[in-house]
Amino acid sequence: MDLTATLLMAAGLAALAGFAAWRGARGPDPKRGPRLMPWRLVMMLAAAGFVYAAGHAVALLKGPT
Repeated sequence: MDLTATLLMAAGLAALAGFAAWRGARGPDPKRGPRLMPWRLVMMLAAAGFVYAAGHAVALLKGPT
């Protein structure tokens, strides 16, 4: 994958992790019922994907050895 696609994916994963962190930190709302989306799990998976994409971007910037 090229550098542009990697950076776009990393930015998207960072945005998803931030959104999921915001949604996961909100308090429960008994009137709306239980949450059906595991936001903390989504946040952790997106953050792990971001770390992987950032490492891949660094490897692309470093160039061949």
